[in-house]
Amino acid sequence: MLLENFYKVEKIDNLDSNKYEAYIHLNKGHDIFKGHFPNNPITPGVCMVQIIKDLTSQVKGVNLSLISSNNIKFMAVINPVNNPGLRLSLELKDNEDGTISVKNITYFDETVALKMSAIYKIK
Repeated sequence: MLLENFYKVEKIDNLDSNKYEAYIHLNKGHDIFKGHFPNNPITPGVCMVQIIKDLTSQVKGVNLSLISSNNIKFMAVINPVNNPGLRLSLELKDNEDGTISVKNITYFDETVALKMSAIYKIK
């Protein structure tokens, strides 16, 4: 995990063969938030992209590398003080070429914070 102590996975539920719901808790005291931004912490988008890759790797049981993302939409600011608990919906698809497609929606409470589609390759 590249984001040492940045977040904790509370649980991952398998809703059906290719749909999962992950619950994580952000560490509001992590050093990343000291620089992004002092007295107004905001979760960096690149960290959210990494979390989605990490969760997908955990679910699939393989190491992954991002190939492409044709859709990343940040819909709301994720403040780790106000909203440390996130729910990530993951829809996975094993592609014929050996890659894995992921559709994600990330929520805090009922607010949609992020929508992302990506393709990963197995390392």
